[in-house]
Amino acid sequence: MLNIQSVDKEILLITQEECAEVSQAISKVFRFGLTECHPTTKINNQAHLEEEIGDLLCMIELMMQYKIIDKEACEAARLQKLNKLTKWSTIFKEKTE
Repeated sequence: MLNIQSVDKEILLITQEECAEVSQAISKVFRFGLTECHPTTKINNQAHLEEEIGDLLCMIELMMQYKIIDKEACEAARLQKLNKLTKWSTIFKEKTE
């Protein structure tokens, strides 16, 4: 079993929870759209997604601050992913219609 410091473990656990919350918020966007509001909170799905992404970014920054992950390695991976998306995805392709 890994010997993870209690602070590092807490950061990782909260990050895991935030990832799940981002996933759930994206699911709500797909199901109901960006502008649909939650019946109780009256917050629209876009605002909720932005809140959850902000929470996740906070945890990512904490993982870097506590040296759980390396900022430069993450940046290299980000650029590599962007390169793959540019090559294989239609995200950056101009619409031909």
